[in-house]
Amino acid sequence: MDISQTTTPQGGASKPASQPVGQQVYVQPRGYFQRLGMLDWLYGIGLFAAMLFALNRFGGYMDYYEKAILVLAAPVFTALGWGWKPVRWLIPLIAVLALCGVASYGGSLDAANQKFVLKYMLSSQSAILWMSALFVFSTAFYWLGLLARSPFGGSVGSKLCWAAVVLGFTGMMVRWYESYLIGADVGHIPVSNLYEVFILFSMITALFYLYYEQRYRTRALGPFVLLVISAAVGFLLWYTVARDAAEIQPLVPALQSWWMKIHVPANFIGYGTFALAAAVGSAYLLKSYGILADRLPALEVLDDVMYKSISVGFAFFTVATILGALWAAEAWGGYWSWDPKETWALIVWLNYAAWLHMRLVSGLRGRPAAWWALIGLVVTTFAFLGVNMFLSGLHSYGKL
Repeated sequence: MDISQTTTPQGGASKPASQPVGQQVYVQPRGYFQRLGMLDWLYGIGLFAAMLFALNRFGGYMDYYEKAILVLAAPVFTALGWGWKPVRWLIPLIAVLALCGVASYGGSLDAANQKFVLKYMLSSQSAILWMSALFVFSTAFYWLGLLARSPFGGSVGSKLCWAAVVLGFTGMMVRWYESYLIGADVGHIPVSNLYEVFILFSMITALFYLYYEQRYRTRALGPFVLLVISAAVGFLLWYTVARDAAEIQPLVPALQSWWMKIHVPANFIGYGTFALAAAVGSAYLLKSYGILADRLPALEVLDDVMYKSISVGFAFFTVATILGALWAAEAWGGYWSWDPKETWALIVWLNYAAWLHMRLVSGLRGRPAAWWALIGLVVTTFAFLGVNMFLSGLHSYGKL
């Protein structure tokens, strides 16, 4: 539609001419980059500047694949921050806290027991203990908010969840540095054992939940998702005390590969979103049976979150499985060996492939989809943890 413009007598901004009553005025939508504000651009420029600094300062210690990951991280996290605004403060805050922790060491691990800020806050073990406590408190406040119909409870639960994410990622970054303080041959990204990946699982599940919390403007799913995270935290604390799991160990030969840096995170994005889908599925079932029905989001919203979570998880789990096969070919000389871990990973993949197939082809909805998501969590948990506990094979280095 052609819209004529008039100019005010004072030379001000032009205004649309009068339109007939009921006639819609077409407004040209702004482009993607036009919708970005000053903070968006500052955030993006800051990430690229940090990437260039790291490349210049530490590039000599990196292989070509590590340089590629570093270079690609800047545009990926820039786009993520532009699409989901909380990331704009989350990444800088984690970076500042982690750098403060790293600087406090002064090149010696002994500082962890000597300096207050490390001993009680920013050493990896301290930060992860704070993360664990904050997740438990977050769970309690979310449930208080749901059962008491208290917006305050949900608001506090959400803030505590964000604080747990900040300290959890800070602890992982500092732990990465601590591993290099032990020795250059010991240093590695902290995703190599059950202790480290349970932290990663908690972080990923929480982040995806917080995204959906903002996207759908409801905190009613927090009690269910945080229960899953608190269960993971409970295992993490038991594992830490019973097996001294927080101690940093050198990598076994099979894990001394750059594939680990991309295979494990992709895998746990899958695990985390599958767990999120199961938690939402449990909320769906409660509402469908009339339990807490007036306090939970509409069934359509729960169904949509469940579907999107499984879709994202399946995509990343597929990528992780392919990366795992490539890693196996390098480490053991074959892409697939029907090792128990590989076999159960395939079972998990087939389970969610079938769920999505039934959803897209047969219109799977309602209680059957929710029950299937819950059963999927049982299958995924066995593939993630049960195989390590009861079976052995090429992946026996992850055994409990």
